[in-house]
Amino acid sequence: MEPREKAAQLPESPGVYLFKDAGGTVLYVGKARNLRSRVRSYFLESRWIDAKTGSLAREIADLETIVVGNEREALALEHNLIKQYRPKFNVVLRDDKTYPYIKFTAAEKYPRVYFTRRIKKDGSLYFGPYFPSSLARRILHFVHKRFLVPSCTVDLTRNHPRPCLQYYIKRCLGPCAAGLTTDERYAEAARDVRLFLEGRRRDLIKSLEERMAVAAEKELFEQAAAYRDLLQTLEDIEERQRIAAAQGDDTDVLAYHAEPPLVAADLFHLRGGRVVDRREFYWEELEEFDPQEFVPSLLKQLYLEAEYLPKAIHVSADFEDRELLEVTLTERAGHNVEIFTPQRGTKRAFLDLVESNAKHSFEQRFRVLTPTSKAIGEALQNALNLAEEPRRIESFDISHMQGTDTVASMVVWEKGRMKKSDYRKFIIRGEEGPNGNVRWQNDDFASMREAVARRYRRLQEEKKELPELILIDGGIGQLHAAARALESLQIINQPVASIA
Repeated sequence: MEPREKAAQLPESPGVYLFKDAGGTVLYVGKARNLRSRVRSYFLESRWIDAKTGSLAREIADLETIVVGNEREALALEHNLIKQYRPKFNVVLRDDKTYPYIKFTAAEKYPRVYFTRRIKKDGSLYFGPYFPSSLARRILHFVHKRFLVPSCTVDLTRNHPRPCLQYYIKRCLGPCAAGLTTDERYAEAARDVRLFLEGRRRDLIKSLEERMAVAAEKELFEQAAAYRDLLQTLEDIEERQRIAAAQGDDTDVLAYHAEPPLVAADLFHLRGGRVVDRREFYWEELEEFDPQEFVPSLLKQLYLEAEYLPKAIHVSADFEDRELLEVTLTERAGHNVEIFTPQRGTKRAFLDLVESNAKHSFEQRFRVLTPTSKAIGEALQNALNLAEEPRRIESFDISHMQGTDTVASMVVWEKGRMKKSDYRKFIIRGEEGPNGNVRWQNDDFASMREAVARRYRRLQEEKKELPELILIDGGIGQLHAAARALESLQIINQPVASIA
């Protein structure tokens, strides 16, 4: 049955629709209050008010629909399907920045806290993201100093002959060595850390007050003094936060500058009335730009799974589903979340400022895409007979110190510039031989094979795209080693080149 005929038979119910090309690839995902009305409209040429809609309609070879109970369910399902398929006609968020979290290893006997930029399903609790990123470091420092819960990688299930330096500088209770602490004392400290990170500071303060009273009654004056000092610090933090809250609610401000197919967007985070961080987003292939689609699509991807939601989100353009998105985000946040476009006053002035920053970001990003950088990509494509111009190149090199301490480094070139935030270092592990020696740490070929395998196994696990070109610093041997690593992962038709 033709897509046009299928559309005429759809129910007049809320749901999600997926348009596909002749090969079954998902071209576009959308949601509708009335599936039949919305989907049929794509096949009416009078609706082709822009080139994008007409281009999409001409490519549709099949369609699939999913009926849901209400618009909010449709909103959530649309978001998940866009994230899964990343259709070329949808606005897909590409964020160059990853924010830090604090990881609390709740599943361990002796929980620890870590700074991390990746969330894994490993039984741990993740708190954040933190703006600015230095805030996460300061919180970790506070946890180590005041609660004595560490970030170390020592095996705490074994008794060691002596504790590490962190114990001696009073940054850890020392559970790794016998006799320095008890399971009960460590569990108490871990509970305190969890309450602190969860923001339940009043509960923590009440618990500390009770423990301080008990310690004083038992004449454990040193312990009571420690509780007193921690209480004073926590009450100081509470007071500073009350002052910050009085100065202004948490607000995010989003604005964009578009010269299709190029678009830049800026997102400013205000906490307690102060700008604490900024995010930038860029698109290079939005041939037809529609604010009515762009703004809500961006907001859904930013906030439907966010760990923290502000009370207000200011945007530079209103859109049809604003109230529905407000209700959905309010339910997730547990407090009112308001989305609107300020028209006057200081809020409007700040939105204008963010719009100016978005224009500046656009100029900085896209004006540097000079003919020279464009020519480099085209020259590589022609010289290496690549199917497409390489927008991202990942390059590997092996180095070592007199045959030991072997390290592989990976640098990244993307869209005409080096991208230092994506650089990686791999400490070569090698393989333990029958005599207990580690083999291949001084074998450049095997080291290259290990580094390449580790890098692209991780990308496979995280379902991330491969670069258009992998570049190896070395001769034919290193090139073959990299190729074998890719073959072991069943990665085929991946362009790889080497420079001797």
